[in-house]
Amino acid sequence: MREKELRLALVCYGGVSLAVYMHGITKEIWRLARASQAQHDPHGDSAPGEDVYRQLLVEIEAEIGLKLRVLVDIIAGASAGGINGIFLGQAITTGQSLEPLTELWLDGADVEVLLDPDARPFSRFTKFWAVPIAWFLTGLRGTVTRTVEAGARNEVRAKLSHFVRARWFAPPFGGETFAGLLFDAFDAMAKTKGPQLLPIEQPLDMFVTVTDFHGHPERLRLHTPSEVVETEHRLILSFSDRHTSPRHLGDTAELVFAARATSSFPGAFPPFTLGELDRVVASRKRTWPSRAGFIARALPRQSAIDAADRTVLIDGSVLANAPFRPAIEALRDRPAKREVERRFVYIDPTPNLRGTRGPGKNNGSDVPGFFSTIFGALADIPREQPIRDNLDAIEARSTRIRRTRYIIEAIRPEVEHAIEQAIGNTLFLNRPTPRRLSSWRAKAQDVAARQAGYSYASYGHLKLSGIVEDNINLLLAMVGTSERMSLGRLRGAIWIEVRRRGISDVGALSVGGATPQVIDFFRAHDLGFRIRRLRSLASEIEAIGAGEDCPREALETVRAVIFEQLSRYLERQMPDFYDAAMVGAASAAIDMPDEALDALAAARGLEPIDDDADSALAEAFTQLPKAERRRMLFAYLGFPFYDIATLPLLAAEGQEEFNPIKVDRIAPDDATAIREGGALATLKGIQFNNFGAFFSRTYRENDYLWGRLHGADRLVDIVVSALPQGRTLPAGRVTAVKHRLFRAILEQERPRLTRISALFDALEQEIG
Repeated sequence: MREKELRLALVCYGGVSLAVYMHGITKEIWRLARASQAQHDPHGDSAPGEDVYRQLLVEIEAEIGLKLRVLVDIIAGASAGGINGIFLGQAITTGQSLEPLTELWLDGADVEVLLDPDARPFSRFTKFWAVPIAWFLTGLRGTVTRTVEAGARNEVRAKLSHFVRARWFAPPFGGETFAGLLFDAFDAMAKTKGPQLLPIEQPLDMFVTVTDFHGHPERLRLHTPSEVVETEHRLILSFSDRHTSPRHLGDTAELVFAARATSSFPGAFPPFTLGELDRVVASRKRTWPSRAGFIARALPRQSAIDAADRTVLIDGSVLANAPFRPAIEALRDRPAKREVERRFVYIDPTPNLRGTRGPGKNNGSDVPGFFSTIFGALADIPREQPIRDNLDAIEARSTRIRRTRYIIEAIRPEVEHAIEQAIGNTLFLNRPTPRRLSSWRAKAQDVAARQAGYSYASYGHLKLSGIVEDNINLLLAMVGTSERMSLGRLRGAIWIEVRRRGISDVGALSVGGATPQVIDFFRAHDLGFRIRRLRSLASEIEAIGAGEDCPREALETVRAVIFEQLSRYLERQMPDFYDAAMVGAASAAIDMPDEALDALAAARGLEPIDDDADSALAEAFTQLPKAERRRMLFAYLGFPFYDIATLPLLAAEGQEEFNPIKVDRIAPDDATAIREGGALATLKGIQFNNFGAFFSRTYRENDYLWGRLHGADRLVDIVVSALPQGRTLPAGRVTAVKHRLFRAILEQERPRLTRISALFDALEQEIG
């Protein structure tokens, strides 16, 4: 059975009160991940609704011969998307349930709950001068009458009146109140228990954007002047469960820190400070033992000057509403034990829905008025900035990967001829053994270097530079937040040592190949070459598997060996792989770079792993028929030729997941299996510039239900799109799966969502 992982990297946008809608979507993602985990666990059990996802995976296995596993291993979010991403990450890494959050969202995401106690109106005379504004918004000719259906008008009018009568010129919502609700949410999740949703070797990396209101200085190097200082306001809070036991992302207080900070919507919530969280932790009689380490990691610049307590953080979507960049960077060094298809899935609750630019009209003019200009510039436009730059970066990466494949195919005949000339007929007359494979590999690398001519010197120096820089970054990562090291000083020390060894001298890498010193250095440190070679073999076995001639059992044997060996190299790229002695050598690398490099080479122990890989691959190749065995041997031995030709193109992606990335969106406009028309036809929280769901439980119930339905609709599409090219499920099967899933959601949610019975009746008719 062919095995494949569909890995989802989620990017969750902000959306203010549409956080409730996004909770419905992330809950479906969680349920799909649970169904996939249960499908791969012989003792796994699926809850109602999840069993439909599991049946879909069973059908794919039976009809297509593909054992598909769906994983969520990267999450990045901002504002409302940041909160939902944090909750989802906690559920995935710990096995806790998202179910308790639903009631908390429905009950707690309400203006009456969120209002700061000091901001609430105490009588009908409070802020009497605000009555005309309240009347304008709630009167017969006001916004509520124009936009809110009759059944919810009284609730919205009452709560909007209280909201408008609350204090002005200060945020109406309470920061400590919201932090308390977040603690309640995590505590409710902690009372549940379920299976962890990632394999033990697969890490979850999570990122949340926040905005440093005052900013922190960043030094930039120029020609003249040699250095300038600019203020940086963007911050990314990073969490990972790598090598934690039991698996966890961080203390609850740290997760609340991130959730509260990223959602400090300007004007609605007060800016977040560390003091606020400390007060909430103390009032709840909780402890936070990892506080100092977390603050040093989350606010390194501020901590270095003892200013963390004075740092003011506001909403993450102010400057980074679509945090693709940290998610893309997290692709580096991810483990792989089977075929991987990577998807970036971004959740956008209101695509193409223009925000409210502020009160008032422009009298038919295209020129915005005074308030429209201010509101648009400060709030709406930054959040609505399209993700073209992010998609261009992803597409450029995918294009480079596709281009390398074209290059490899173009030069394949010449490469295979060169291998035949160098090794002779013994390659095809004898079965490959570990000893032969190692000998052939060394000979092929020598021939590739000599035949490359002048291009080998540039290739060799590019590779050397990449190896050295990777070593520098790894050594720095081992030290972590130590202030004794800086990237500039460490880079200078390591490169001085490299030059002292003569590795980068003129002539060390030339038309004739490399000197013995360079060869020894590559053998001890060149992880990238080994990883690229095995990933090229993985691509080759997938190409062979696309046909029908090769026995499936042999294919799976080779595929398993490739990814097993690949994982051994990949883990040596991670700082957590190395022991305390190696970390000590890294800490002293500026003063003793020679000892640090030697210790790193010894800790990696690459040459014995190379021997193991040759042995495992030789045995696996013998399982293949002669034609496929020949093809895999050519791919393995020919890789030095291909690497010389393609490394300059793929230098940035060489050690990341070696496949083009596909991007999917989950948004109201995309989920049309039930109702078309996008957010305007389905969501209520879009009212009042996306604050609408804060004013009505009816609205929250509506948006949460549509979140689940839209999430289910799109997730089925995404899963089915991961089938091998040219393979599909029988006609009508996907539609039937969606309908079963929709009906299961309605059946599960009808008892809980008591204020939208009319919507349930309408959906029953629309689904059919």
